[in-house]
Amino acid sequence: MSAEHATPAEYATFGLAPAMRAGEVLADGGYQVHRDFVDFIVDGRPLLFQLTDLDAVSPLASDVPPAIFTAQVRSLLLETDAPLEGGRYVIYGCPECEDLACGAVTAVIQSDGADFIWRDFAWQTDEHADLERNGYHGIGPFRFAGAEYRAALDSLIDGTEIPAGGRRVLLIGARVAVLNRLAAALRAIGIGADITGDATHVPADELRVYGAVAFGRAVTEEERAAVRAAFDRAGVEVAYVDGLAPIVPLLVAQIEHALDRRPAELHRLTRLVAADGEAGIEVTSPCRVRVTAYRLDRLYRSHTQDVFDGVLEPGRHRIALDAKAVKGEAFVVARTTGSVLVEAMAR
Repeated sequence: MSAEHATPAEYATFGLAPAMRAGEVLADGGYQVHRDFVDFIVDGRPLLFQLTDLDAVSPLASDVPPAIFTAQVRSLLLETDAPLEGGRYVIYGCPECEDLACGAVTAVIQSDGADFIWRDFAWQTDEHADLERNGYHGIGPFRFAGAEYRAALDSLIDGTEIPAGGRRVLLIGARVAVLNRLAAALRAIGIGADITGDATHVPADELRVYGAVAFGRAVTEEERAAVRAAFDRAGVEVAYVDGLAPIVPLLVAQIEHALDRRPAELHRLTRLVAADGEAGIEVTSPCRVRVTAYRLDRLYRSHTQDVFDGVLEPGRHRIALDAKAVKGEAFVVARTTGSVLVEAMAR
């Protein structure tokens, strides 16, 4: 039976879970936008994990208007015509725009009685999908029980399942110039940021909008305790970030990590250790990993060096670090498209 007409003999489970495309301040001064979206969980694992080196998000992004979000859900339920020829639907697309020319993972979605089938996955850059040349022959086909499939997607519309989003950070520190640059960088990648010197008198309703609080290195322990007490009184649980150094891309990476509250099984990048001239990294599925070293010299000038960029197989890996890149006070950031880890270089 040809791949085009094959159907799976067994059922796959279908679910949904919050996911993100981590934002980043790039070395050339540009920005990579932060995107929150809902990923498809097939047989207990994110479907995106089967795609090794793909920077993409599902159509179920939290920052699209509600009407468009609902239309995307209805489309996956086959309540509207397929947007692409051959009954094909976008499963993952460009995180920066909606242009098919940037490339997208598409699949045929069809009903079979009460069931739903996803098959013939392909990388597509125009209206026609070339399965022979660009097909993902190792992915699918998947048969989903109709009741489970419908319940998961309907939950996005009826409010049972709420997409991740609304991330906002409170910045507290003594170096106003650094805080202003950090706030601007966070806003540029899609994360709200506010600056304050004292959160103790901020109304509880205002504190509830924050997912994290970032402290500069000059903030005293007494001041930190007062901020924590204010959030405790408001009944707000937030992540607290102790800024490692006044280096904006490094602080952005720390905040991205702090805002990521997903369970461990939804991460590809699960471990980072920085010591003895090496970065120890663990990944759970094949993925592209980028490792960047940041350091402060004796005059407190910052330096950045990309030390690794490649695909790693599941397991633990040791990556040698250039001695100059981690000289003195240094820090290491490891990234995949969906998560980021940060460690100070052990001395």
